[in-house]
Amino acid sequence: MTRSIPRRTVLQAAAGATAFASLPAAQAQAAFDWKRYSGQSIEVHLIKSPRGELLQKNQKEFEDMTGIKVGAEQVPEQQSRQKTVIEFNSGKTSFDVVHLSYHVQKRQFAKGKWMEDLRTLMASGAPPDFDAKDYSAGGMFYATQSDGRIDSLPLNLDPWILYWNKELFAAKGIAYPKSYADIVNAAKKLHDPANGIVGFVGRGLKNANVPLWSGFLLGFGGQFFDASGKLATESPEALAAATMYRDLLKNTGPAGVAGYNWNEAQSLFLQGKAAMWLDGCGFAPPLEDPAKSKVVGKVGYGVQPPGPKLQVSQTFGDGIGVSAYSTKKGPAWYYIMWATSKAMQARMLATGSGAPVRLSAYSNAEAIASLKVPPEWLTTVAGSLKIARPGLPIIEPVNEFRDVFGIALNNMLSGGDVAAELKKATAEFAPVLAKAD
Repeated sequence: MTRSIPRRTVLQAAAGATAFASLPAAQAQAAFDWKRYSGQSIEVHLIKSPRGELLQKNQKEFEDMTGIKVGAEQVPEQQSRQKTVIEFNSGKTSFDVVHLSYHVQKRQFAKGKWMEDLRTLMASGAPPDFDAKDYSAGGMFYATQSDGRIDSLPLNLDPWILYWNKELFAAKGIAYPKSYADIVNAAKKLHDPANGIVGFVGRGLKNANVPLWSGFLLGFGGQFFDASGKLATESPEALAAATMYRDLLKNTGPAGVAGYNWNEAQSLFLQGKAAMWLDGCGFAPPLEDPAKSKVVGKVGYGVQPPGPKLQVSQTFGDGIGVSAYSTKKGPAWYYIMWATSKAMQARMLATGSGAPVRLSAYSNAEAIASLKVPPEWLTTVAGSLKIARPGLPIIEPVNEFRDVFGIALNNMLSGGDVAAELKKATAEFAPVLAKAD
C-alpha cells in the first residue's frame, strides 16, 4: 500500500518516537511555568473540522492558563492546503501553529522542512502530566518523519464508519448491511426521491471523493500499487470499487452529489433525508444536537461491513505542529502541548469529535460517562480501529493522486465509463508519481 517503505525508514521513525517518549521523564518539571510566555500572542491555523471547533471552543482555557493570546481561524480543508503551501513556500507564515492532515500533507511538509522538530522544544521542558508514552503507536507513526524527526503531535485518528437512519431502516424492515452487496441493495430499497429520501449519500466532490472509492478498493482486495510498485488502479478490484461508488451515488444519491463534500452529506443526513452516509467517525456530534438535527435518537453507528475480500475501515489522521518560520516557537509549543493534552483528548472522546490518539482517553471514566453521543458510537470507533488501514497511498504527491482520480470519479457520476476513466487517470498520474520518486 505504501509502494515501498525501506526497513531503515521504519526503524528511524521508531527510534525518533522512542527518543521523544523518553524525554518527559527527564525534562518534565514539577514547577513547570505555564505563564512563561504571558503577554505574548500567537496565530493558529486550523482545518475546519470537529477538532478545529473543539480547540477554538476551549481556547480561553489555554489563554487563561498561560496568558498567551490566541488568534485562531478555521479554514475548509481544500483551501487550507492551498493557503499553507503558498505561505510556507514564501518563507514567511502568518501562523505560528498549523493543523495538518497527515494523509495529504505529512510528506509534503517534511520535504520542505516546514515544521519545527518538536524534540528540540520538548527538551526545554514539559508539564509533569504530559506523558509522551500516552500517545498511541499509530498516532506517533503518523507524527514521525522517515528521518526520525517529530515535527508535529498527533491529534486524532479517523476511521470511517457507516451512519444509518434506524427509523428509515425499520420502516421498510431492512437490517443493517452485512456486506457490500447488502449496502447496495439496502440503498436501492430505501431510495425514495418522491418523498425526499436518498438511499445513500457520500462525497462526490472531486479530490474529496477519493477516500470513499479507496475504502471500497481495499475491501474488494485491491491495492494502490502492484508487487512491482506500479499503479494498480486499473485492476478488477479498482473497477469493482469504482462501479460500486458510481452506482451508490448516481443511482441512490441526491441530485447534485458531484458537488458534495462531507459537510453537504452531513447536512442532508441530519435533516433525515438520507438512509446511509459513509464518512469519518468525527462527524457525530451535530447528529445528536437537537438544535441542528432532526435525527436525534434515530442514528445508528456501524462498523463498515466486509467487502468480498476484506473488512476494512479506511483511516486518516491529523496533527498539529509549529511553523519553522514562526518567531514565537515557545508559545506555539505551549499551545500544542495543551491542544494534545490528556484533558483535551478526553473532551474529544466525550464530544465524539474524533478518535483520540492518547490511550488514557479511552479509560477516562468521566469522559465516557459524559459522552454526548451514544455509547454505540464509541463501540463502533473501537471496532473500526481494529480493522483500520490507511485510506490513501503513502506518497508525496498524494494530493495530485486525489485530484486526478477525483476528477475520474466525478466524471463517472455524469456518465463517464468506469474503465475508461480509470485508464485515463492512471496514465495521467503515472508520470507524476515517477517524477516524485
